[in-house]
Amino acid sequence: MGAGHTHNHPRNHAHHDGHGHGHSHGHGHSHAPADFGRAFAIGIVLNTAFVIVEAIYGFLSGSMALVADAGHNLSDVLALLMAWGASIAAKRAPTERFTYGYKSSTILAALANAALLLIAIGAIFYETLHRMTDPQPIEGMTVVIVASIGIAINAFTAMLFMKGSKDDLNIRGAYLHMAADALVSAGVVLAGLAIIWTGALWIDPAVSLIIVAVIAWGTWGLLKDSVKMGLLGVPEGISEANVREYLSGLSGVDEVHELHIWPMSTTETALTAHLVMPAGHPGDAFLHDIARELDHHHRINHATIQIEQSRECAQHGSACFGADAT
Repeated sequence: MGAGHTHNHPRNHAHHDGHGHGHSHGHGHSHAPADFGRAFAIGIVLNTAFVIVEAIYGFLSGSMALVADAGHNLSDVLALLMAWGASIAAKRAPTERFTYGYKSSTILAALANAALLLIAIGAIFYETLHRMTDPQPIEGMTVVIVASIGIAINAFTAMLFMKGSKDDLNIRGAYLHMAADALVSAGVVLAGLAIIWTGALWIDPAVSLIIVAVIAWGTWGLLKDSVKMGLLGVPEGISEANVREYLSGLSGVDEVHELHIWPMSTTETALTAHLVMPAGHPGDAFLHDIARELDHHHRINHATIQIEQSRECAQHGSACFGADAT
């Protein structure tokens, strides 16, 4: 019985440890989280300044819409801080206690961001219902001007994270927060203009309800994906069936079992599998090829493969199936 480990590192090397275990480190893509430090810094500074301005003018104009939006923006600043902290922690080296490092902190941040968005939705919805039952006079032009600034700031910040939002759930959480806030500000502008033109105060809460629905739709996807990652589910875009089919189709492989695929972070995926093969070590080239294929075509960059000899299995029955990868 032998265990082969395939990981993706900048250099190729292979060796035998003298105990029947082959270790292969295959060259692959870089899957480390992209550095969005500058984007986080810019977003946090701009949004913190805007929260202060929006809250002041919200109280001066008598607009609870602006005050509520300032509260939503404050939650976005906290979300950006969490996401930034997680992206920094993910790059820290492993320790004796945290042998994978702190990569999973990005999953926790994505989950926390989804929770913050749900809280923000609840706050906006509550305020909307309150304004429906007790509409208040609003200085429409002040609302329009301040909310327009909010659109520019939040849209610009969202664009900073747009590139990474497709591949990194943590960055997607930051992106959704900014995009959602731009939508909220746009709704406030439209409501302010409509109130100036018509004097109908019900327009403001009606637009707010539409905004809440849009934000809730985006939040549901983030929440679903982050919970699934937290439960170590197979990440989106990776098919367990396709991976099993690939491994089963390898030359000499009689059986595949103990196949597990899980997220190490919002950008990195790990795999372990037992391959039952004829007697004789398959060689390091075999392990290198598996690492390269899993990396390039299945987006799995940390693979540990255990080789079990079919002759040994025939002699010992199910005993070989209890072997652990080393």
